[in-house]
Amino acid sequence: MNLALTVLEIVAPVFLLAAIGFAWVKLGFEYRIQFVTQLAMTLSVPALIFSALLKTKIDPESLSIVSLAAIVAYLAVTVAAWLLVSLAGLDRRTYLAPAIFGNTGNLGLPLALFAFGQEGLGYAVVIFAIMGIYSFTFGVWLVSGGGSPLKVVKEPLVGATLLGALFLWQGWKVPAFLFNTIDLLGQMAIPLMLITLGVALARISPGRLGRPAGIAVVKVAICAAIAWAVGLWFRLPPVPFGVLVLQLSTPVAVTSYLLAEKYGARAEEVAGLVVVSSLFAVVTIPLILALVI
Repeated sequence: MNLALTVLEIVAPVFLLAAIGFAWVKLGFEYRIQFVTQLAMTLSVPALIFSALLKTKIDPESLSIVSLAAIVAYLAVTVAAWLLVSLAGLDRRTYLAPAIFGNTGNLGLPLALFAFGQEGLGYAVVIFAIMGIYSFTFGVWLVSGGGSPLKVVKEPLVGATLLGALFLWQGWKVPAFLFNTIDLLGQMAIPLMLITLGVALARISPGRLGRPAGIAVVKVAICAAIAWAVGLWFRLPPVPFGVLVLQLSTPVAVTSYLLAEKYGARAEEVAGLVVVSSLFAVVTIPLILALVI
C-alpha cells in the first residue's frame, strides 16, 4: 500500500498538469503552442538544465558514467528499433524516430524530480540533453531524409548543458542574484511542458489506433529492457539506474509528431503513436516506478 501511494504521489501531479492543458483546449481557450514551446525550449528548459546541474551534488565522474550509459542505451535502442521497423515492413521515415525517442522532457524531467528528488533531476537533465542532441541530428535526418548536424550547436539546451557541466566540473559559482533569476526561469519549465503536452494531445487527431497500439507496447518493452540491461552492465547506483530506465521508457515525444508534420512523413500515424503511448504511460510509468524505487 505504501509503495502504491508513493507511486501515486509521483505520477499524479504529472498527469493532472497534462489534464489541465487537455481541458484548457477542450473548453475552447486559446493556447499558442508554438510560442510556449519556443519559450520553453529557448529560455526555461536551458535555465532548468543549467540551474539543476549547479544545484546537484553529483560528482562529475558519476555524471560522465551516466552520460556514457545513456549513449550506449540509445545506440542499442536505435539498432533494435531499426530491426523492428525493417522486419515489420514499416516506413522508416514515419516510424523509426518515434520508436527511438521518448518524451524525456515534458514527462521524464518532472517524473525524475518527483521520484528521485534533485539528484534524480540532475541525472535526468543530462539524459534529456543527450537525447535532444541525438534527436536534432540523427532524428531530423531520419524524418527529413537529410540535414546538417551543425544545427544542434544552435540549440540553447545544448549550450546550457555544456556550460552547466563545465561549472559543475570546475566547481564554479554564479552570483546569488543571477542564480536566483536563472532558477526562477527554470522553475516554470516543468509546468509549462506538462500543460503543453496536454494541449498537444488534445489537438492531435490519432486516426487508426490498431498499429500504433502494437508499436507502443513493443517500444516501451524494448526501451525498458535495454535501459535495464545497460544500467546493470555499467553497475549504476539505484538513483541513476532508476532515472535511466524511467527516461528511456517514456512514451513517444510530441516533437516526433511535429517533425513528421514539418517534413512530410505520415503525421497522422505518428499522432496515433503519441496518443496511444501516452495513454499506455498511465499504466507503464507507475509499473516501472514500482520496479525501480
